[in-house]
Amino acid sequence: MKLKDTGLTKEQLIAKANKYLIDTAARFDFIEERAKGVYVYDTDGKEYLDFFAGIAVNNAGNCNEKVVTAIKEQLDDCMHTSVYPYTIPQALLAEKVCESIGMDKIFFQNSGAEANEAMIKMARKYGVEKYGPHKYEIITAKMSFHGRTMGSMAATGQPHNACQIGFGDMTPGFKYAEFNNLDSFKEAISENTIAIMVEPVQGEGGVYPGTDEFIKGLRALCDEKGLLLLLDEVQTGFGRTGKLMGYMNYEVKPDIVSMAKALGGGMPIGAICAKAEVAKAFTPGSHGCTFSGNPVVCAGAMAQVDEIIDNKLPENAAKMGEYFMKKLATLPKIKEVRGKGLLVGAEFEEGVSAGDIKHECMERGLLVTACGKNIIRMVPPLIITEEDCDKAYDILKASVEALCK
Repeated sequence: MKLKDTGLTKEQLIAKANKYLIDTAARFDFIEERAKGVYVYDTDGKEYLDFFAGIAVNNAGNCNEKVVTAIKEQLDDCMHTSVYPYTIPQALLAEKVCESIGMDKIFFQNSGAEANEAMIKMARKYGVEKYGPHKYEIITAKMSFHGRTMGSMAATGQPHNACQIGFGDMTPGFKYAEFNNLDSFKEAISENTIAIMVEPVQGEGGVYPGTDEFIKGLRALCDEKGLLLLLDEVQTGFGRTGKLMGYMNYEVKPDIVSMAKALGGGMPIGAICAKAEVAKAFTPGSHGCTFSGNPVVCAGAMAQVDEIIDNKLPENAAKMGEYFMKKLATLPKIKEVRGKGLLVGAEFEEGVSAGDIKHECMERGLLVTACGKNIIRMVPPLIITEEDCDKAYDILKASVEALCK
């Protein structure tokens, strides 16, 4: 829909949004009207280089033509059904994802938080049924982020974060250990522990990649202790880190892995994949979802996964990520650049506000996000080129220089 079709001005539409929408985010002061490739456009026609990609969603580019076509074609056939009939898009997507990432079974959800909730539930049910009612504890990492449902919020290792404050007691059954510290996880294990749950790269926590020693060590530790390894790949999945899934960088395989964001290419979808033995924990009635495997969403997701694989976008993410991070290391006031593939964090010196940089970049035509007080996080579409990286760098440099005169 175009603004001109509403009969409203930009100011009037924003006023309506502010009046009726519950505000949980500090919005940019523009209306995104359309998007294509690596750019989004506002109602005045101004273009913004999109290094946010809908929060690591549009990996194959904004409004990818094959994804859009698949969605439109499916809409003419079947828009929604119950969970009882089989549908063609769901069955084909299930096969595509499981075969592509080396897992056995999949269950579809609507979002990343729902996927993590399902992963937590599956692990706990597996533990209780196999070992007894005490075996449901899950160890997660400090500074992790796993979502905003009651379970995934409790799994998030940030007890002083706004996402946990004011909701009363957290869901029991979670412990926190230091990320990239294998000994810390070893010490946290108790007779009640059934699983360890981490992100291969901590995103909201500041863009910290897991080390080879840590991720491989967790797999070995879980094997030794008879625990499940749960990997939250909501943000790192489908090419973002330079491999189709983040765990492929470490040559390990999880017992359950969650995914969302880039799986749908803009359509709301999440999922968990599990090894067959663990997946048996879910039986009829133990878990469900009204919109699980929605045919329109699955059709779009199928096209998205095909685009990512066929166009070798993980490989491009690895190449462009290395190029971009080398450039970012020369920014003024930069303290450290971290990342894996095109999940990139630029940490600035104390006193340099990431929020101010974010808004200054927006005014200059670049979309990034702040992560903590002085960290900028960038998750562009995986189709970006060196030219796009150069343009983003130039805007970031000009923004920092303008703010630090």
